This record gives sequence, C-alpha cells and structure tokens, in this order.
Amino acid sequence: MIAGVGEAAVSGVSLVDTINILVINLTASLATGGAVVAGHFLGQKDGKNAGRAAWQLVLFSIWMSAVVTIVFLAAHKPLLRVIFGQVEPAVMESAATYLIITAISICPLAIYNSCAALFRAMSDSRTTMLIAIAMNLINVAGNAILIYGAKIGVAGAAIATTLSRTAAAVIIMVLFFHTDRVISFKGQATWRMDFKLIKKILYIGVPNGMENSLFQLGKILLLSLISTFGTYAIAANAVCNTLAGFNILPGQAINMALLSVVSVCVGAGDYGQARYYTRKLVRMAMAALAGISGILIVFAPLIMKIYHLTPQTEELAIQVIRWHATLAIFFWVPSFTVPNTLRAAGDVVWTMLIAIASMWTFRIVFAYIFSNYFDGGLIGVWIAMTIDWAFRSLCYCLRYRGHKWEQFGET
Repeated sequence: MIAGVGEAAVSGVSLVDTINILVINLTASLATGGAVVAGHFLGQKDGKNAGRAAWQLVLFSIWMSAVVTIVFLAAHKPLLRVIFGQVEPAVMESAATYLIITAISICPLAIYNSCAALFRAMSDSRTTMLIAIAMNLINVAGNAILIYGAKIGVAGAAIATTLSRTAAAVIIMVLFFHTDRVISFKGQATWRMDFKLIKKILYIGVPNGMENSLFQLGKILLLSLISTFGTYAIAANAVCNTLAGFNILPGQAINMALLSVVSVCVGAGDYGQARYYTRKLVRMAMAALAGISGILIVFAPLIMKIYHLTPQTEELAIQVIRWHATLAIFFWVPSFTVPNTLRAAGDVVWTMLIAIASMWTFRIVFAYIFSNYFDGGLIGVWIAMTIDWAFRSLCYCLRYRGHKWEQFGET
C-alpha cells in the first residue's frame, strides 16, 4: 500500500523498519529467554514458578521498551542522520514521520512478543495465531483507510501499525489473567523485580539479544552502503526484504515451535526427544521453504508488478529475490533453525559468538569487497549474506551432532 505513495515513501519506511526490526529483535530475544525459562519449569511440572518467570519477563519488557521509546522520541532526527547520512530530503522526511509514530508502539509490541512466546511455551500457538490475524486485519484496514481514504501517506501507515500492536497487547494481556491456563498472571502481578528470575531470563535473552542486535546493526550498516547506490537500489532492497520475509516465513514459525518444544524436553531431561523433534521440524521447514522459493523464482516478474517500480528497480529486484530464494532452500534452515535447539538447552554464548563472527566477517566485509572492488552493487550485498548463511550452517550442524550442548541443560 505504501508503494502507491511513491518510491521516496517506500525508501523512508524501509530505512526506519531496519531500526524497528532491531528493536523487535531485542524484545523477541528477551521473550525467547523468558519462554525458555518458563519451558524448563513446565518440563519440571512447576507451574507456579513458570507463572512467576512469565510475569517478570513482561515487567522487564515494559521497563526496557519504555526507555527505548523515550530515546527514539527525543532523538529521532540525530539518530536518522547518524545512521543513514545524506539521503534525499523526501526520503528523510518520510523516515522521520514513520519513526516518531511507530516509536509509540514499541512498548505494546514488547508486551505482545513476550506473551506470545509464553503462549507457545504452553503449546498454545492457536491463540497467538488468532490474535495475530486480528492485529493484521486492523493494520491492513487502517492502512487502507488512512493511506487511500484520509490520504496521509506514511503517517497513516505508522498510525495503523501502532493501533494494531496496541490492540494485540491489550488482548493478550487480558487472556493471561485467566486462571485456567498453565501459566497465569493472576496473583503474580507486581511492580517488584525478582532479580533471580530475571537473571535466568537474561542469561538466555542477553546473548540472543546481542546476537540479534549486532546482526541488525550490521544490516543497518549495509543499508548505509546500499543508500550510496541510489534511490532505485534502496527501493529494490526494500521490496526484496519484504518478499524475503515471506520466503523464510515457515522457517521462522517453526523456529518458534522448536524453541518451545525443545525447552520443555530439556526441562524434563529428555535429549532423545529433543533431537527427534529437531530432525522432524528441520525437515518440515526445509520442505516449506523450498515450496515458497519455487513460487518466488518462477513468479518474481509478476509479483514485482504489485509495487509499481521503475524498470531499472524492477529488474534489479527480480535478480536479488531469485538469488535469495535459491540459496534459502539449502542454507537458511541449518543456519537459523538448528541453533534454536542449542539455545533451548542454554548453549547461548557459543551460538552468539558464531553468529556475530560470521555476520561481521562474511556478510559485512564481503559486501564491501563485492561492492567496492567488483562493482557488485546490491546483488553483491545479498551474495555476501548467503556466504554468511553457509558458514553458520556448517558450524551449527557440527555443534548439534556432538553432545556438548546437552551439558548446558543439565546445569
């Protein structure tokens, strides 16, 4: 929908979304820590401590996201200038508008991510699916009304996003106060921090958060490089990021399921079951990714017509998304799904170090080499990304085949 406003609007929103994804990853990483800790308690049949850990996760998420929101609102202009430098004035204006409004939604999003992770820890993904459907319907309807009806462009997209996230946060919080759930906030709600539980959550969440944050920081750095290629490259990259999100969507969904299932298996001390479900879910993820990749490879030219791109931008976007779709079939699942088994067992520092080293060695350095010395442009940046995937796949699969990661769950 925002594509109908123009390429400057698409570019501005895509720049800010890179920052927003950094924040989303931080909240999701914290939620992962809370879900793993709660899952361990559930595996031990300890519902009371699972509920305590769940509330402490939500409480800490509220405080952390409130601080981030204040920083974004107070320093949005310097932040955008430092990260993206001199982009076209129209692009910068769109970016500033989108960042200010969506910053208000950071706290509701943190609450939703935390609670959704806890629902998955209880093996109840149906509830989160229904809430997500409602959230996205509100978002889509809001976009249509505010962009096409009220004609307020980027601001309309940001307002719709903020309203939908707030509605989802309210709904999911209310559901957690029902006492018929395995994990309930009833009797747990307090503003007092339980630092012993928070320490357990952060032991999982901080390395995962550092990994995701540095990963996203690297993407922001690469976006600064891409911004030097021109507005057409920024727009092509934005479209491909959206389509790449659809490409890996089954894998991301299975990642969440794998983390929840394996954390309960680890809590029960059953590593045979943990390996069984890992193999089963990895096969499912690779099959689903292959199916979507095939669709993107074949129908990429037709899909690009939705975005009303210029011929130069469209041609570049088709090349990039076909490369991504092809390599995702082989390397995405081993590099992003398998490590969730390791994280669920508490093997978080090793996975973090591999991810950070691979990201900055291969994805960042190679992107600059391909772009500056081989005139690779945008496609060079995406080739470097897939080299990063290949290295991670090798490291994580070797770690999984051994037994070192099982020792973390026993401590």
